[in-house]
Amino acid sequence: MTPKQAERIQAKITQVKKELAADKRCWGGFYDDSRGLRYLPPTLYIKLGDYSGANRYFNWFDKNFPDDMGYPIFLFEWTLTLFKTQKMALAEHKAQETLRANTYLLDAFLQIPTHDRNIREWSNWASKELAANLPYSKTDNVLADFAKWLEAFMDSEKFQQFAEDFLASRQL
Repeated sequence: MTPKQAERIQAKITQVKKELAADKRCWGGFYDDSRGLRYLPPTLYIKLGDYSGANRYFNWFDKNFPDDMGYPIFLFEWTLTLFKTQKMALAEHKAQETLRANTYLLDAFLQIPTHDRNIREWSNWASKELAANLPYSKTDNVLADFAKWLEAFMDSEKFQQFAEDFLASRQL
């Protein structure tokens, strides 16, 4: 990435933050982010490789949108950020949340073939198509350490039991 590209990404982050602040002022201390701007900064921070900036943003998000469960790719980015900032227990928890949000996403990142699961998806965010459009891949050299950790975590007894219990409950 050239310095000019990094500068443009940083300017975009600044613009989104300004628009969110204006939104809060407009609504008397509350957010009405119907455009979904609040979901954009993590992707931009990750492009910059600024995981501590992404982590600060997620902390802000959690404080200001406590009832917002996010959407699967956002949760995946949160998992990635927690891993890159060495918050392993939290990263494990977010990986489980990501699985709950979309049962195909983690497999798509790791390029593990998945079979159609015999479960009724609760929303279009839980679809296989969303996972197919994941902008991250284990083949990205910057994400190799994360991919190795995620694969090991998903193979762990703890995650396997969680996934089995979750999928069984979704099949009911």
